[in-house]
Amino acid sequence: MVDRNLLREFHIPDEVLDAEFRQAMDDAGVGDDDVDDLEAYYDLAPMAFDPGKIVPGKVIRLEGDDVLVDVGYKSEGVVSLEEWNDQPIKPKPGDEIEVLLEDFEDEFGLVMLSKRKADRIREWEKIINTHAEGDVVKGNVVRKIKGGLLVNIGVNVFLPASQVDIRRPPDIGLYIDREIECVILKIDEARRNIVVSRRKLIEEQRENLKRDLLDQLVEGDTRKGTVKNIADFGAFVDLGGIDGLLHITDMSWGRISHPTDMVKIDDEIEVKVLNIDREREKIALGLKQLTSSPWDGVEAKYPVNERVKGEVVNVMTYGAFVKLEDGIEGLVHISEMSWTKRINHPTELVQIGDEVEVVVLGINKDKQEISLGMKQTQPNPWDNVTEKYPEGAKVTGTVRNLTNYGAFIELEEGVDGLLHVSDMSWTRKISHANEMLKKGTEIECRVLSVDEDRKRIALGLKQLSEDPWENDIPSRYQIDSIVKGTVTKITNFGVFVELESELEGLLHVSELADHKVENPETLVNVGEELEVRVLRVDISDRKIGLSRKLDAVSAGTDAGGSGGEGGGGGAASVASNQPLKGGIGGSSGGLLISMPESVADETPAAEEPVASEDAPTEEAAAEEVVADEVAPEEPAAEDASEEAAEESKDE
Repeated sequence: MVDRNLLREFHIPDEVLDAEFRQAMDDAGVGDDDVDDLEAYYDLAPMAFDPGKIVPGKVIRLEGDDVLVDVGYKSEGVVSLEEWNDQPIKPKPGDEIEVLLEDFEDEFGLVMLSKRKADRIREWEKIINTHAEGDVVKGNVVRKIKGGLLVNIGVNVFLPASQVDIRRPPDIGLYIDREIECVILKIDEARRNIVVSRRKLIEEQRENLKRDLLDQLVEGDTRKGTVKNIADFGAFVDLGGIDGLLHITDMSWGRISHPTDMVKIDDEIEVKVLNIDREREKIALGLKQLTSSPWDGVEAKYPVNERVKGEVVNVMTYGAFVKLEDGIEGLVHISEMSWTKRINHPTELVQIGDEVEVVVLGINKDKQEISLGMKQTQPNPWDNVTEKYPEGAKVTGTVRNLTNYGAFIELEEGVDGLLHVSDMSWTRKISHANEMLKKGTEIECRVLSVDEDRKRIALGLKQLSEDPWENDIPSRYQIDSIVKGTVTKITNFGVFVELESELEGLLHVSELADHKVENPETLVNVGEELEVRVLRVDISDRKIGLSRKLDAVSAGTDAGGSGGEGGGGGAASVASNQPLKGGIGGSSGGLLISMPESVADETPAAEEPVASEDAPTEEAAAEEVVADEVAPEEPAAEDASEEAAEESKDE
């Protein structure tokens, strides 16, 4: 073999070499045709030893950790013995192998060779020649690298972490040393790189299985599946090609806080197909439906009005849920917890985990709801309340709440009565209960009425004493008697004069002076003390008419005047049902004012004016009284009691 590179080391010109070469060929009897073949070999020989080429070789011997290989070069090549570590058979002299020429000579004059790299190149070429993108290959997972796994399918290929499974596993390292099937996604020949996907292969397989499974599934079927994923709202179960949702509400008839209380990932469970949406490819599954519902025959197990025991499992602002058995819970509303205590939140009485005794109040099987009561296990304080608090009886209680229409008096725990403002005083006009009472004080009242069914008791404070308008006031304020009082209010139709505490009379504008008075404020001032004459005392309307004309004399007794010479008369001599009349001097006069009954009933007792010839018309006076002095109609005791229920809840 002629090594042209070796000859060039002696710096001999090519012309001389060619001439010597041909002369040698002639001397050897080599013809021109043979010379042409040798020339061809002579020209190509250097190319066979270019770095990066695979060349054949023969093992000469082993020296330490090196294997000497003859590749036909002027010097022997060296391959590290480590390159046979992954092979069962070690090299021996005479073995023919293929090696990759890495470098011509190192510092010791040896050719650097690599059998491992040559084998990889041959394996790569084999894979390229036998596989294409989209082919399914099988290999062992070698190790975990950044971003994925290395899989050996003859050569190491890259399996990205996102392509390991349909749902990315928490640790892809669990696949190391496992044999898996993948589909080739991409082949990069230039970079000698192959990317594979196990996920795509699984998806394709599942798609085929899903179509078959959807054709076979029927609602009501019982199937086995594997729990693949768990969320707060339920678990996804693989039925063998398609996932179904097992909702948390379909896991157990009882209460569970999270799906992990019932199932774990990779659990194999039996489920019932509840619903199939073939268009959207969604399947609803149930676990509790494999057993009978505890609500079957619930009316027989828990009849209404029966006492049962249960455990508090949840507490809300509106009540507490009590478990009677697994799958059956009832609600104790906050209003059904106590007869007597005013509860703002159920936690004031019960806590989660408490065992309580309750009474079944009602059952709605369709909605699977049971109404329970705790207070029904205790005596109702309103039972026989009519016997304990009969009408007319004196009772003692504590002021619990004050409103503008009255006060709520607690007679005993859980039993309140309403003391309306109209029943607080015979003579005083009260706009709010706090004018008479203070919260927390103890007072004595009289029972006016009892409604046991509606749980209402009407109380009175003024009824503890005699009505002063029956005898006391008429006897002390006789007609034509002269009394003193203090101006409390001035209106355009007259002046209100306080005769004594909580008792006022009306001094009409026509009775202020003998002449016509346009503005009462020109004659009197608020706080001024006046001497007035009693003109009229009306018992039914609880009004006193006054006059500043002290020398005048009232009309006869038929209009409510005095019955004797002295001008004095008892209660019997006072007109209680006649409209007040008046006039100047001894004249009998006409009607002082005529008002509708509804207005008259609400006008304060001391507001009735006294008429004269110059007095305003009846209609005008009525309008003035309504506009200035008639208070808004206050709620009756019975209506106020309805507000009491709301008031007590607000507290």
